[in-house]
Amino acid sequence: MVQANSASAGVVIVAAGRGTRMGTKESKQYLMLQDKPIVIHTLEVFDRHPLITEIVLVTGEQDVERARAWIDEYGITTSIKVIPGGAERQHSVYQGLLQMSSTWVLVHDGVRPFVTEEQVTSCYEAAIAHGASVLAVPVKDTVKQVDEQGWVTATPDRRSLWAIQTPQAFCRSDLMQAHEQAERDGFVGTDDSMLVERLGVSVRVVEGAYSNIKITTPDDLDYAEFIRGHKEAKGRE
Repeated sequence: MVQANSASAGVVIVAAGRGTRMGTKESKQYLMLQDKPIVIHTLEVFDRHPLITEIVLVTGEQDVERARAWIDEYGITTSIKVIPGGAERQHSVYQGLLQMSSTWVLVHDGVRPFVTEEQVTSCYEAAIAHGASVLAVPVKDTVKQVDEQGWVTATPDRRSLWAIQTPQAFCRSDLMQAHEQAERDGFVGTDDSMLVERLGVSVRVVEGAYSNIKITTPDDLDYAEFIRGHKEAKGRE
């Protein structure tokens, strides 16, 4: 196993979506969470992380300049490139990868501001040890497989089901190859792990936390305010 402190990593933070489920004119990643935009909270986690040496923020073309202005305003010091994304999340990630030089890369959602330094480190170390990793949590609810007519067709064993989060960590060359193969095949996956799985790369699951939520709906934003307030209260204890 390569020791985690023997290398460094880059991270692609994806924040190019419009977030129609939020029901606001403003993109979800730029909504305010207490004192600053959601995406800035996310960037700060990686800015503070000792293993992260480069960050690429992929955003909408119309948002590049204000994202750069916020990075300066909030004092983020890690070298960050802000670039416009593509039509799909998958295309945005690939554009970010093209801007990176790190051997190991993480991909993270811009609207997951509660990931911790420890979770990032664990995901990175698992990728170093096993080749690829994803942060995830065990599914708490019973899940039903349902057909197009609305009938239940199967009930998978909940013990084998995990809800996948980010970050996800990979060898950059593997992830580049996976994206390029998907492009050739006309395949669009729901996450980056899905793309490397198509190459036959085994992906290690790293247990995360239920608080590492993806803020996509108004209810999520309310819960995010609660989580943020709870973390601040614990910090004052």
